[in-house]
Amino acid sequence: MRTAAVKRKTKETDVAVEIDLDGTGASSIATGIGFFDHMLDLLARHSRIDITVKAKGDLHIDHHHTTEDVGIALGQAMKQALGDMKGITRYADVHVPMDEALTRVAIDISGRPFLVFKAEFARDKVGAFDTELVQEWFQAFAMNAGITLHVETLYGTNDHHISESCFKGLARALRAAIAIDPRAAGEIPSTKGTLGG
Repeated sequence: MRTAAVKRKTKETDVAVEIDLDGTGASSIATGIGFFDHMLDLLARHSRIDITVKAKGDLHIDHHHTTEDVGIALGQAMKQALGDMKGITRYADVHVPMDEALTRVAIDISGRPFLVFKAEFARDKVGAFDTELVQEWFQAFAMNAGITLHVETLYGTNDHHISESCFKGLARALRAAIAIDPRAAGEIPSTKGTLGG
């Protein structure tokens, strides 16, 4: 079973995450940040990963700590659920259009964390959510999941659509990369014989 549960509690946040990599895309998300909940719902639905997130944070200050800590916890859960990564497809890339916006996402479940994030937002906020926190979440997730992740919005003008295409792109790339390759079941997809070092 490729499942994991992670709890993270600090003076700023209290986060509990559960995932099932072989789920149906079911989600139960409650962070107190409406737009962020929407993005995480999209992540679950389009990756087919079951995701539960319960987070309480210092939203009276801003959304930064909650967003980042959810990224940390989800990344840690992803790494834990992947285990030794035997049989996974490992690499995937996708282009996701969202109306006028188009985003390219490429992923390597390598055990070596790295993020390249290229998306420009015209506004500081979508609703009450700071658009700069989109990159913060991707950074926290990639570093803690141990994945190499490239996200680039090729064009777009609507910040909601740009954000959505980034999260949907990650979802679709994850869906393909974590899938078990029937021709390589039981094998670690690396000439080194190990991932993560």
